[in-house]
Amino acid sequence: MSEQHPGDHATSSRLEVRKTYKLYIGGAFPRSESGRSYPVSSSRGKLLAHAAQASRKDVRDAVRAARSALPGWSGATAYNRGQVLYRVAELLEGRRAQFSDEVAAAEGLSAPKARAAVDAAIDRWVHYAGWTDKFAQVTGATDPVAGPYFTFSLPEPTGVVGVLAPQDSSLLGLVSVVAPVLATGNTAVVIASQDRPLPAVSLTEVLATSDVPGGVLNLLSGFTAELAPWLAAHRDVNALDLTGAAPAARADLRAAAAETVKRVYVPRATDWSAAPDLSRLRAFTEVKTVWHPIGV
Repeated sequence: MSEQHPGDHATSSRLEVRKTYKLYIGGAFPRSESGRSYPVSSSRGKLLAHAAQASRKDVRDAVRAARSALPGWSGATAYNRGQVLYRVAELLEGRRAQFSDEVAAAEGLSAPKARAAVDAAIDRWVHYAGWTDKFAQVTGATDPVAGPYFTFSLPEPTGVVGVLAPQDSSLLGLVSVVAPVLATGNTAVVIASQDRPLPAVSLTEVLATSDVPGGVLNLLSGFTAELAPWLAAHRDVNALDLTGAAPAARADLRAAAAETVKRVYVPRATDWSAAPDLSRLRAFTEVKTVWHPIGV
């Protein structure tokens, strides 16, 4: 007679451990200060997990963390930022299976299409990591002047960027809007896709175990309509990406941003599978011109 151990159970009787995902602020994973969470379901209506439902106070905390991290991140060499971002791609590569499962559940994709989307997201991250030390060379210039001066025009980061992540593309779209913001030396406060936040939260777990300093990217899950107005109106946010905003809400968000003279980026129809150009790298940089006397 075979021996039976107390821990032996049929596989079908095991209950999955349901996870309540947290926010990502300043390199840590706090719960929402409001104590709220909301259910996240698959494209077929199956409960996947619960995500923290961020509040206005969480927005303020995330902006404060992004501002604190800005001097160190923007002051790092472009080469160093590229190495740090490339490390994220390395970790993503090691978790392809997990992200493929999460993207398939979130977007209702077949397994091959989900794997293709994850591979494209990893490649997209590598693409922008490679631009960190090349962007200034391509967009900068030595300006001709009539006088004994050298003048150099070079891009520099805008500052703290608020990003409304795409609602339709939980990982590839997210990487496509976040990576260029970080590559050019900005820090970010990101509001994840409301209905598909799990790949975004898993991405923050990758960031937390990589070399990206805490506060460089801060991610909030919750209701976009609730959080976006506070992010748009915050006086310490320098720019705003409205990719994930509902078209009907964009005018109000732009008006809120105008009160504090923010740069606002409103994208056209986006094909996330298309090869990216320089538009998102340019969107959140300012051109600074430096004059230097000849011979000094």
